[in-house]
Amino acid sequence: MKIDYKKLVAAAAKAREGSVSPYSKFKVGAALLTKRGEIIGGANVESASYGLTCCAERIALFKALTDGKKHFIAVAVVARADDGPTPCGACRQLLAEYAPGAKVFIADSRHLKKIREFTVEALIPEAFTGSSLAAVDR
Repeated sequence: MKIDYKKLVAAAAKAREGSVSPYSKFKVGAALLTKRGEIIGGANVESASYGLTCCAERIALFKALTDGKKHFIAVAVVARADDGPTPCGACRQLLAEYAPGAKVFIADSRHLKKIREFTVEALIPEAFTGSSLAAVDR
């Protein structure tokens, strides 16, 4: 399937409007593309207890997974950040587990036409995944 990355980035920018970020004011939107062409959006949600905050990428991924979607080919992330916001370590870990091989597109919300592209593997090489547990003594 050919990835319409401009449409995916636009969906992430739209999802960003749902950000609940009263503390940092750092609004992030993400859009996840399934193998069937469905787009699932998500936005970050903050808590005064910062450790409970959840990133846009994880919100989109959790929404998709709990709706029974399992095969992802791309994700876009948009925020007001020079060169675009790369996913945090927790988001990289979950993408490595649930969207291996996916393309990752990032853009600054002020410059949506300037899109950087990565792969999940480039963002988290040698990721710890379910196959890493195969050697566990049982």
